[in-house]
Amino acid sequence: MSVESILSIVKKIIDICLIWSVFYYVLKNIRKNVKFSLLFKGIIIIVLIKLLADYFGLVTIGLLFEYVITWGPIAIIIIFQPEIRNALEQLGKTQLLGRHKTLTQTEREKIVLEIGKALEYLVKDKIGALIVIERDTSLSDYIDKAKKIYAEISNELLCAIFFPDNPLHDGGAIIQGDKITCAGAVFPTTVDMKFSKRLGTRHRAAIGISEESDAIAIVVSEETGRVSVAIGGKLNYNLSIDEVKSIILDELMPKSETFVVESDEEDDFDAIN
Repeated sequence: MSVESILSIVKKIIDICLIWSVFYYVLKNIRKNVKFSLLFKGIIIIVLIKLLADYFGLVTIGLLFEYVITWGPIAIIIIFQPEIRNALEQLGKTQLLGRHKTLTQTEREKIVLEIGKALEYLVKDKIGALIVIERDTSLSDYIDKAKKIYAEISNELLCAIFFPDNPLHDGGAIIQGDKITCAGAVFPTTVDMKFSKRLGTRHRAAIGISEESDAIAIVVSEETGRVSVAIGGKLNYNLSIDEVKSIILDELMPKSETFVVESDEEDDFDAIN
């Protein structure tokens, strides 16, 4: 086998991988975005009707849907301009190496421990809170508009941020790596109608930021003291603190460890419960 043939095969493999990557990204955004999912279903229905019209020889309806398919992409670009722009912006915000991936096992466990202690206090006194942990998608746009802190994570600081008399308690706190970067952050609220209307602004903001990014959003209800976690546009409601800690630790764990963890580290997750 010549060098040229090997290069040709490699190019084809790269080409196929890139195509599948594009499909994966598009389908992933369609799944997370309600409007995109409805649009995708509409396109499938139109294509099916056109195929059925051609098969059964329905000339008029076939011609009508042929015009729809021909001019539809232009209409989609105009109508869904904000959603397309948001999808492209999210692609630009994606970091190749999120800060959570550079954390050691000890640092991850410390984050979970401090958040767990803060949740115990917040739940006990029914203090509303919204804690967002950044992962691969940058949250810099929300950080820029919030009050900068950039301090070591601690349960005392988290409790102080959400204390009712604190001016920043109505917004959300963002954690990058092992630092609390800001407080008082304002997030978009979800427009997905499948969620109950009884959900408050904090819960809807948690779902909203989880729809627009891969962040982990932890919510404490001011009315009930219940804890919920939003990830990927889904809300895990009324969790125990141990369940929340387990979810955070699992979600912060890189899919494949690329960094060496201390060999003498024998503590497991049970040690932080």
